Amino acid sequence: MQDAFAYCAEVVRATDRDRYLATLFAPVESRGALYALYAFNSEVARVREMARQPLPGEIRLQWWSDVLRGERSGEASANPVASALLAAMGQYSIASAKLINLIDARRFDLYDEPMATVADLETYARRTSSALLALAGQILSGSEVQAAAEPAGIAYAIVRMLRALPVHAARHQLYVPTEVLKRHQVQTEDLFAGRTATGLNAALADLRNLARNHLATAAERMSELPRAALPAFLPLGLVRPSLDRLERSDAFAPAEIPPWQRQWLIWRAARNPARIAT
Repeated sequence: MQDAFAYCAEVVRATDRDRYLATLFAPVESRGALYALYAFNSEVARVREMARQPLPGEIRLQWWSDVLRGERSGEASANPVASALLAAMGQYSIASAKLINLIDARRFDLYDEPMATVADLETYARRTSSALLALAGQILSGSEVQAAAEPAGIAYAIVRMLRALPVHAARHQLYVPTEVLKRHQVQTEDLFAGRTATGLNAALADLRNLARNHLATAAERMSELPRAALPAFLPLGLVRPSLDRLERSDAFAPAEIPPWQRQWLIWRAARNPARIAT
């Protein structure tokens, strides 16, 4: 089983560097479970990239749902991510329904159906990013941390969506809510063609403000978090600096925080938890 957890750590290091680094600040005994959870998340979050077509993606997501329902025990034991995840679920009393709900939300990624409203975007983020954050906090503290995880996860998801806008636009996938685009008279054809316009900049500014509002709410609620849960929230320390860079860059060439600075921001948040969401 240790080999399975080590494999998960390598998956997370390759696909989700921020969470990999944040987990280094967690107690050693909790890291394996966190890496299993994050490796699972990477598997389902990257289904669109790996499958490329909806049907293979649906099959892959259904496989994970079946595993979580205990229907593919033989196949799960042969898969290091699945076997490590199931072990972590048993150790930390993680309900399979929470992970299945996350999988169901990820089915949106497989298709080109646009995100219709801001409420839809928040629900999607709540079921994916916030849920992952809450489960990591549960592993670390044994406590319910949903109140802080919900706004924190939404803010984090919006930043990642804005950073991925060029990739999404190139494959005609729309996470920017159409109600926001219509408000600013943005044509989806222009967005898909990679044409920056005043209306698009205003629409994205709305989303950055939405992320800042959720980040402010998270900052208020994090004061009530058990200290043990804080390593799960360390990647949130990247949200405000990322928003500042996005505000100063072209929508189709978003400025990235250099890897060394991302590592430093996570280290700074670990040293001073008050800086995580401020």
